[in-house]
Amino acid sequence: MPRKILLNFEQTMKIDKATIQKLAHLSRIEVDQSKETALIADMERIITWVKKLEELDTTGIAPLTHMSFEENIFRVDKAENELSNDDLLKNAPDHGAGFFKVPKVID
Repeated sequence: MPRKILLNFEQTMKIDKATIQKLAHLSRIEVDQSKETALIADMERIITWVKKLEELDTTGIAPLTHMSFEENIFRVDKAENELSNDDLLKNAPDHGAGFFKVPKVID
């Protein structure tokens, strides 16, 4: 049975400069003080939009956990030797005795 999630916006959150600064701190982002007023207006519009969503009748609609019904199909993870050492080494620029040869890095 689907649950209906109700958001209670009767006590609307007050968006002010202190709220913007706290959200910026929690988000670990830097907010320019000259843009705080525009952010306040944007956030108030978002909250108004979410309030509008409360008017929708969602009876009988199951909550989404994903935006699509596609599923990943995983294969069994098993180790297999699909290539021989000779096949692996044939395109190497330098090899010998069954190993890749690389330039010396540490003196």
